[in-house]
Amino acid sequence: MDELREIRAVMERFGRQVRLCLPDGWQTEHFGAFLQPLRYKNKMYLGGVNTRIGFNREGYYLYLGPPEHDLTQLGRDMWIQAATNPAERYTVDRAEAVYFGEHPSHIWAIVRSMVE
Repeated sequence: MDELREIRAVMERFGRQVRLCLPDGWQTEHFGAFLQPLRYKNKMYLGGVNTRIGFNREGYYLYLGPPEHDLTQLGRDMWIQAATNPAERYTVDRAEAVYFGEHPSHIWAIVRSMVE
């Protein structure tokens, strides 16, 4: 379908370059996806983590990515890593495939910045 090809082309052209990684060293090639900070409408995402050097807020983001990189299938140990800054990583809190007719058009997810 031309519409699905167009959606993927927009992600690749205008999205951030990221890759999926697993603890055993496996990783995908870089691909385009959208990562957008969630706008806080209630206190649901306002938590944080106390670290040795102080309080660090975990940022929550909306992820929209191509269906070829299906976050729903990779398990809880997987993370998303930014191409421009390998220290910028995100864990997946929830992910779902979104369909255009009978075909997946993209993966929708809520991701959280990782705090070391």
